Parts: sequence; structure tokens; C-alpha cells
Amino acid sequence: MASLGTPAHVSNGKALQCSGWKAKRVRCALSPPTRREGRRTVSFSLVLSHFLLIPNRDAAQASLFDKYVKRKKLDPLEAYVPAIILTEFQIKDLEKTLEGDEPQFALCRSLLRSGPAASLRVNIRAVAQYASDSDSGKTAFNDVDECLRSLEELDSLLLHASRNDPEASIKSMKTKINSALNALDSLLQTVPSDVLSKGKVIADSYREPEDVETESLDPELKQLESIL
Repeated sequence: MASLGTPAHVSNGKALQCSGWKAKRVRCALSPPTRREGRRTVSFSLVLSHFLLIPNRDAAQASLFDKYVKRKKLDPLEAYVPAIILTEFQIKDLEKTLEGDEPQFALCRSLLRSGPAASLRVNIRAVAQYASDSDSGKTAFNDVDECLRSLEELDSLLLHASRNDPEASIKSMKTKINSALNALDSLLQTVPSDVLSKGKVIADSYREPEDVETESLDPELKQLESIL
């Protein structure tokens, strides 16, 4: 009986020890990891406060881009002006295509993303940054915002028109085009007259190369052509 009692005692002891160990595991599993959750709560609060403190996400991104342009060493002002003028020509050509019997709206959208227009955002922001150095920055950046907003709305109208949306009218498209062109004209008014004149000559030489001989350009204009 004694020999039978000993194994039974050992067995009961192990059972008790085992059950005690499981109880600890259960308590550990049920007890909340206070420190870990505390860190997660703080991290989540910081992220949430970051978004709550930014009322306009687009404005924040634009501000970051402006700071990038300020830090980035800009090219000479002369390097940006001809491309902007060429973009104006490009937008005017787009308007002419809308006057046809069957406008190709998808093609018009591609025109907004090709050639000089593809780099319009960078070019006009750089010109606005130069204008800010001469106390015309507020007006210049307003022109930038107006131009980009008009072109984005134009692109949206073209997209809807390509899907046969009757509300996307040619008249509304032309309104957006005129708004964008007016903003670009206003922005170019902040450029010094001599720089603007040279920019127009270079743009014209790209626009109609057969009418403007490259050899007739002065060395400074040739240098600007090489930059472009």
C-alpha cells in the first residue's frame, strides 16, 4: 500500500505543480500588457494629433514642395520662362482642337501631360519663388494655384467628356483654359522685361524654327537654348 501511495503522491504533486504553472500562464495571457499598450496608445495619439493638426492635406503637401524649391538651388530664371511660354502655346493649341466637329478628348488629356506642359508645375513654382525675392511672391503663388487648379479641373472635364458625360461641355472647358492662361500671363508679369523678351524669342524659335534663324540669336540666347 505504501508503495502504491508514493507514486500517487508524486503524481498528485506534479498535477498540482502543472496546474499551478498553467494558472500562471492563464493569468499572464489575461493580464493586459500595460507597458506595451501604453506605448501603442502614445504612438497612436501622436499619429492622430499629426493628422488633426493638418486641416488641409493638399495645402500641407504644397507647403512641403515650396520648402523643397527654396532649399533646392534653382536654375537661372531665364531657363524657366521659355518653357512656360511654350506651355501657353500648347494650351492654346488644345483649345483649337476642341473647336472641331469631333474633339478627341483623350488626346487633349495627353497634351496636358506631354512636352513643356509636363514640367509646368516645377517651372511656374520656380518663377514664383524668384518673384517672392522681389516682394511679388504672394501674387505669384496665387497665380500658380489658380493655374494648376484650372488645369486639374480641365483635365477632369476632359475625362468625363471622353466617357460621354453630357455635363462636361466645351464651353466649361474653354472657361478653364482661359483661367489657366490668364494666371500664366499674370505670373509672367513678375518676370523682368528683359528676361521675358528673351524668353519669348527662344519660345518662338522652338515654335517656328524655320522663321527664326538660330545663327541670328545672340550668345546669351544660344546658351539658354542649350539649357532647354
